[in-house]
Amino acid sequence: MTKYFHSVTLNEEKCKGCTNCIKHCPTEAIRVRNGKATITKERCIDCGECIKVCPYHAKKAVTDPFEKINQYEFKVALPAPSLYGQFDPEFSRERILKALLELGFDWVFEVSKAAEIVSDASRQIIEKGNVKKPVISSACPAVVRLVQVRFPNLIPNLLKIESPMEVAARIAKHTISKERNIDADKIGTFFISPCAAKVTSVKAPYEKNESYVSGVLAMKDIHIKLLEKMKNIPNDIKSDLVSSGADGVRWASSGGESHALETNRCLAVHGIHNVINIFEEIVEDRLNDVDFVEALSCTEGCLGGPLAVVNPFVSRANLRIQMKRSNKDFSKENTATDYQNMLWTQDMEYKPILTLDDNMIKAMQMMQKLEKINDGLPGLDCGACGAPSCRSLAEDIVRGLAFETDCIFKLREKVSNLADHMKAFEHVSMPQKEDE
Repeated sequence: MTKYFHSVTLNEEKCKGCTNCIKHCPTEAIRVRNGKATITKERCIDCGECIKVCPYHAKKAVTDPFEKINQYEFKVALPAPSLYGQFDPEFSRERILKALLELGFDWVFEVSKAAEIVSDASRQIIEKGNVKKPVISSACPAVVRLVQVRFPNLIPNLLKIESPMEVAARIAKHTISKERNIDADKIGTFFISPCAAKVTSVKAPYEKNESYVSGVLAMKDIHIKLLEKMKNIPNDIKSDLVSSGADGVRWASSGGESHALETNRCLAVHGIHNVINIFEEIVEDRLNDVDFVEALSCTEGCLGGPLAVVNPFVSRANLRIQMKRSNKDFSKENTATDYQNMLWTQDMEYKPILTLDDNMIKAMQMMQKLEKINDGLPGLDCGACGAPSCRSLAEDIVRGLAFETDCIFKLREKVSNLADHMKAFEHVSMPQKEDE
């Protein structure tokens, strides 16, 4: 049986069964049964939409505790570019990176630098033409999982190259191991993430057997700590930790990756439901004039991740100032002379989420029953039954996980019919009065 690891988890004690989450989940992974939400692991893509919309904070992302860095002899911080947008413009990038050293890290390697390397490699791959177009970015792990479970026809379109996070971790480990003669397994690489799906991609990689990342720290967990450290660091501090230009920093927001490819035939889409709409367009062959699709699960890209702190529109404005301050020459230096070692080492397999039964004949019979039940439901998709749609309720009924009377309309219809039968029975059984 396939094992699943997911960063997104549920705290049943906090859950009030409000059904907000089931209406926003893009893969219908959540149900509300007996007044509590449940997450179907096979369907979940760890996009974090449920974390954002839950008013009771019953959904959360499991990340590594900060203390984990102490398990390693040499500790490297890998800040996502979106980290720079979490602070007011008064905090320079040099100041932010210096504060990471003050927190206890021995070195900092910018993921934005790795993003520029990935951009250059992506340009080379697309120019060679040995890819199916439109090419879909694989930088967002939630989007990749979405393709895996819901759009299997688009798996060949994925750009099968490692994410900037993985490239940064690999470069950091190799650099430190060589320069300081430290065994790679004693070097801890920690990604500072705005994203729950990144945790899953580290714990259960889809493109290779093992991640180069030692742990993932939630951006919101170290935000206050960084602010405290930066109070004692002058803003005009000079640091050799800054290694990327504006192109790498721009990756934090929607359109950043597309901009770095330097082509006009790109499309940037953000927000998981918007991504689904674009993917449906691709499946129906209505985007033939597009070479590259940058698809990001969160609104405004990584700036809108569930583990970020600042409003994504505010952080986008902060990021724009950081980009203006960046040395543009850095972007030209970060080229991928050999991108072969960045390619995926294993193929992605389709993980169907609507397999009713392994036996084809039985599955077809169940599908016929599902369609019949669905035809009898009101089709309002109100969510009151605890399922996101009438069709998903029909599926649950066929699987033996729900009852038709979970639908309030069907329940009311049944109660009404029962009341009518009771009245008819009373009328028939009532003794007739004798004529006086």
